[in-house]
Amino acid sequence: MPEGDTVHLTAARLHSALVGRTLVSTDFRVPRFANADLTGQRVREVIARGKHLLLRTEAGMTLHSHLKMEGAWHLYRPGQRWRGPAFEARVVLVTEPWTAVGFRLGICELLATDREHEVVGHLGPDVLGPDWDLEEAARRLRADAERPIGAALLDQRAIAGPGNSWKNEICFLRGVSPWTPVGEVVDLEAMLGLLKRMMEVNRMIGHQVTTGDTRRGRTHWVADRAGEPCRRCGAPIQRAFQAAGASERVTYWCPTCQPGPAPVGHTAASARPSPGRKAEAAARGGTRRRAGVSTEPR
Repeated sequence: MPEGDTVHLTAARLHSALVGRTLVSTDFRVPRFANADLTGQRVREVIARGKHLLLRTEAGMTLHSHLKMEGAWHLYRPGQRWRGPAFEARVVLVTEPWTAVGFRLGICELLATDREHEVVGHLGPDVLGPDWDLEEAARRLRADAERPIGAALLDQRAIAGPGNSWKNEICFLRGVSPWTPVGEVVDLEAMLGLLKRMMEVNRMIGHQVTTGDTRRGRTHWVADRAGEPCRRCGAPIQRAFQAAGASERVTYWCPTCQPGPAPVGHTAASARPSPGRKAEAAARGGTRRRAGVSTEPR
């Protein structure tokens, strides 16, 4: 799933291409809004709120979208061939210089701008947003002190933006087992501060790098590296599923560098090499595609 830094980058690129432009045609390809038409409205701004995208018009309307697992926004010049199949498009916004196409959007809906609180009002402080409040984020996380930190960091009601990859990487960098109860995490504020700094660095590069090494296969410490040697101590990276709300998320950690609780019944011998993102998606009934926004305005 695209994480907060990817969504903020998507918003920035859409904003750069569309702000101040008049929509010359719009096409909503979702049943609920099939007859909706924003033609003639000017785009006021495009912003991110956690993992949500809000495109606002000067007429007081908001297009609310969420990329979910495989969504993406593409930008095209007039007449340029789409790189995605038309049947996967959920919305098409046309201005004179740019056409914005939202593919495979998990959420695509219209609402009055003054009702945005109904769709994003539940979110906690946004790590990359102007509302970021470290103390408030820490307070919300500690409200359920027995909850494992790995699950808590994915709760968008407590802290908006981080996803599963950031959860895995930040727990490693702070030497904390993802199964450690929030109330037992030493210096939670330092963990959140590091998360903020790293997501800020990554927000404009279009892909996640946590090691400082941009070479293929060297960008992460533990994520998607099950069975491979830890880059610090050499111990095999472990992989297990961790409950997060109503779902389970794949979790990676080094039991040597991150001492502490582990999932019940898990042993180092039970860890298998990571099947990679495509194989994991296939096992869950789908094929992963690159999410986010693929064309930067020039």
